[in-house]
Amino acid sequence: MKFIRRPGCQAKVGLAVAITALSLGGGCGEDSSQESVEMPADAPDASGAVAAQTASAGDAIFVDVTQQVGIEFHHFIGNGKYYFPEIMGSGCGVFDYDNDGDLDVYALQGALLDPEEKLGDPVYPYRGQGVPRNRLWRNDLEQGTLRFTDVTEQSGVGDAGYGMGCAVADYDNDGFLDLYVTNYGPNVLYHNNGDGTFTDVTAGAGVGNALWGASASFSDLNNDGLLDIYLANYVDWRLSLDRECYSSTGIRDYCAPITYKPAPDALYFQRPGGRFEDVSSATGIDRGRGNGLGVCCADFNCDGKLDIYVANDGTENFMWINRGDGTFEDQALFGGVAVNDGGTCEAGMGVSASDVDGDGDEDLFLAHLTRETSTLYLNDGGGFFRDATTEFGLATITQKFTSFGSRWFDYDSDGLLDLFNPNGEVYWQQSAADDPYPYQQLNQLFRGTAERRFQDVSAVAGPPFAVEEVSRGAAYGDLDNDGDIDIILLNNNGPLRVLRNEVGSRLHWLALQLRGVRSNRSAIAARIALKLPNGRTYWRRVHSDGSYCSASDLRVHFGLGEQSGPVEGTVYWPSGLVEKWPNLKVDTQVDLIEGQGQSLQ
Repeated sequence: MKFIRRPGCQAKVGLAVAITALSLGGGCGEDSSQESVEMPADAPDASGAVAAQTASAGDAIFVDVTQQVGIEFHHFIGNGKYYFPEIMGSGCGVFDYDNDGDLDVYALQGALLDPEEKLGDPVYPYRGQGVPRNRLWRNDLEQGTLRFTDVTEQSGVGDAGYGMGCAVADYDNDGFLDLYVTNYGPNVLYHNNGDGTFTDVTAGAGVGNALWGASASFSDLNNDGLLDIYLANYVDWRLSLDRECYSSTGIRDYCAPITYKPAPDALYFQRPGGRFEDVSSATGIDRGRGNGLGVCCADFNCDGKLDIYVANDGTENFMWINRGDGTFEDQALFGGVAVNDGGTCEAGMGVSASDVDGDGDEDLFLAHLTRETSTLYLNDGGGFFRDATTEFGLATITQKFTSFGSRWFDYDSDGLLDLFNPNGEVYWQQSAADDPYPYQQLNQLFRGTAERRFQDVSAVAGPPFAVEEVSRGAAYGDLDNDGDIDIILLNNNGPLRVLRNEVGSRLHWLALQLRGVRSNRSAIAARIALKLPNGRTYWRRVHSDGSYCSASDLRVHFGLGEQSGPVEGTVYWPSGLVEKWPNLKVDTQVDLIEGQGQSLQ
């Protein structure tokens, strides 16, 4: 395998942060001080943000269009006997399964956990017809109008397991996106046949892991052009091990994850012919023990090799650094991302990796439990991070919420990354004692500013942000192809919602669809440097992982603010090829195929 050191980021304060990490010892102890870094010279100014704010004054940022677009789905958690999986919730996905140029929607569904129970028995009844199953809706977008059709039965992806999450990619490089479904119980790999149907190839592929699967990621971790699978497993809960737990007031409640033993994660390398080999032991992954919920793969130390970050629930997080010899080493503690700034383990649910401070490397955002705050880790370019949550104004505004499917994205297309936090409690709330399911919270939307702060704009974000629900997984993508990012949101024991973006297309934007030739066809992990006429450069990567148990659009969206273009794009393909496209037209989607740009080598 050949790895090329990735440009675009430089190590700046690695030694200081490394010493900080070492001072934390076992990871859940002493506090420590950390130094700050300056905003890069090419950081975007506030003009785009101000323009977006003015354009959207008095308008909703997001509107709920679920009923109008023809989607009806209510998540089912099971029999209501406080079995642990009931409180965790499921994810969702957006991907173009039929190659017609628009995003289709997939939702994970729960199931009965006790085989002795019947559907008529649960405290929280199933509101669908027949057996609870995952659902797939085809996007029949026409002249900008969204309309979805349920194609679950004919497509063959209506798995009836206790659904948790999904991952999406063209794993066999045949031009059609495939689907991996994680369950409490055996997982399922669906091969896209290219004719609107899928085939269950789990047995032949060897990826039917029977533990409690959560998030998964398709990524080419050994750089052979074939996509591999990292699977984050949660805890070892079974009916035979179920325990009764209670709140501090003596009310029956769901147990904490520490009640059960962690389930080991798994890593599968794909071999020719579509067979996956379990290399968890050979790569060293099996040495880690954590309550895995969120996962994303990126080159965190800028050495040209793809690494793995896992958000663990109540245990130290993992940062599996790729050694390039087929093995991985957990350097989360050394890198400063195993625990928070106070040396405390937190309840990691969702995770997002992107370049939030504009210096070209991958920063991390983790969604956490009420009273813990969400956590923002800034990368120094060498794989060493510091907790910048307070510095960016995210501590106080996230502390009262339990968040899951969080992700960085530019909702207003001003060039600055924003955040969506889907919220919902996991423990009984006294304030909602009269509610049969007292776990609701409001969701939050944060706008990134040029002052290295996040502004809570939830109060003006639209009617969906005034509704208290138990939100879990979220998938992000441009559903109506109008140039901004919409959200599919799945609520635990509640409805799936389609949140349409109303403001992001008012400024300039660019969407890039990459296709690998020497690299994996989905171009996962390709890096794009987009240079604007004013000299600024934005860095993004191709990925669908992150969030919580969900799969987002593989297209790469750039918000450009007032920059009308054209702009220059440079792609660093996973194969090592570097190509430039000097005149990309803005306010449109452009397809970039490996080998058809101007080679820079």
